[in-house]
Amino acid sequence: MQMMRNFLIRKRGGGRMDITDILTYLYLLAGVLLMFGPVLWVVMSSFKSQAQLVEFPPRFLPYEQETVAVEGFDEPLPLFEVTIDGETRTLAQVRRVGIEAQMIDPNQPLATPGKPTQDEVIKVNIDDRTPVEKFALAWENYTDPLERFDFLTYLRNSVVVTVVATLITLIINSMAAFALSKYRFKGRQAIFVLIIATLMIPISVILVPVFLVITELNMNNTLWGVIIPGAATPTGVFLLRQYMLTIPDELLESARIDGATEWRIYWQIVLPLARPALAVLTIFSVMWRWNDFLWPLIVLTRQELFTLQVGLASFQGDLQTQWHYVLAMTVLTLLPITIVFAFLQRFITSGIATTGLKG
Repeated sequence: MQMMRNFLIRKRGGGRMDITDILTYLYLLAGVLLMFGPVLWVVMSSFKSQAQLVEFPPRFLPYEQETVAVEGFDEPLPLFEVTIDGETRTLAQVRRVGIEAQMIDPNQPLATPGKPTQDEVIKVNIDDRTPVEKFALAWENYTDPLERFDFLTYLRNSVVVTVVATLITLIINSMAAFALSKYRFKGRQAIFVLIIATLMIPISVILVPVFLVITELNMNNTLWGVIIPGAATPTGVFLLRQYMLTIPDELLESARIDGATEWRIYWQIVLPLARPALAVLTIFSVMWRWNDFLWPLIVLTRQELFTLQVGLASFQGDLQTQWHYVLAMTVLTLLPITIVFAFLQRFITSGIATTGLKG
């Protein structure tokens, strides 16, 4: 922590601030705002009500109009500040008729509770009043979906798909990368080029053929139908192969001389040495599978099998979208990615930096 602090506050000019230091800090600040500003806006918007999300101009922090309980009224009345004859008063709105708001003084008891007389009603133009607001977080945006929708079921399905698919991806891609990087056989380069060439094929081109294969295997409406098609990825094979090329062949030859089998070399030597690249691929795989929407939407039609991304679509109706729920659940979907990144981020730099050292 002290090292990071010294790095952030050090100056090129020594004891005084140089113009390059100012420009550097401004550039870094702009980068931070550009990257994390939208995320902070989404988080704060997830605590706003439906009405606050559509108000203009929009505000960063969530606010809630204050109300007051008045004898004779079933519901609390909203409070407004109104300036009358140069005096600012806090009044409660009883009802609104067109552009006119009928208000009463909440501190003055009514002659008949719940039925203000003409003398007790203060008529104010709606443009001449200001809502009395306070900072408030709408926690119901998070609690209501847990009660009204199968959020926990969607979350469980997403966790199962992401974890199982990531493990299968790591095993298959690491095996392919090990063979392409450490074995010498005819057509090795052609196979590698063919694998990389599949990156140029748009996902929309293979959706129908893959769906037909899944249908023939009776994997529709199963989580395996979501997991299996994307198990092997050309990006993962390329990333791991390039990293494994940096592992000395002499190390593997020594293990063979000592009697180690190819499986033991792969499991106990190659995989531990390739941990940085495996960590990077883990982050990529978790992001791909957790955020995948199109393929699960095609394969799954039973609601109890929906993943979280498909389940979030249920908050969108034909005439109205419940954006306050969508934003709240979107924030929750960001948490697993953030946790995975926090644990594996130290491997990213070393994993990517050493990927292309040897061809």
